[in-house]
Amino acid sequence: MTARDSITLKGLRARGFHGCLAAERELGQEFVVDVTLRLDTAPAAAGDDLAETVDYGELAVRLVRVVEGEPVALLETLAQRLAEVCLAAGPVEEAVVSVHKPSAPIPVPFEDVVVSVTRRRE
Repeated sequence: MTARDSITLKGLRARGFHGCLAAERELGQEFVVDVTLRLDTAPAAAGDDLAETVDYGELAVRLVRVVEGEPVALLETLAQRLAEVCLAAGPVEEAVVSVHKPSAPIPVPFEDVVVSVTRRRE
């Protein structure tokens, strides 16, 4: 059965050193993360119990640690690592993770670069 409920955390900001260019690894830049978690929230609502759902404050801290942690070349890799953290959070069945890189080294005007992945618990 697929969960119909969701919890969304938008605009989580952290400084990381991800990218393919040496300057990105040296100088770093801000990354913005959005996650949508799919889960059944009925047990938490029935008992008004945080232990039956996702503590999104704690999850936010864990996600920031990943962004601030070991550098990777690709946003795809970073998004995968963030999705793994989300899927390890309590009753999460599916995670949609978007990583924004608004200061990507692109030589023409642009607004944002976003890589999104969807991962399900196996």
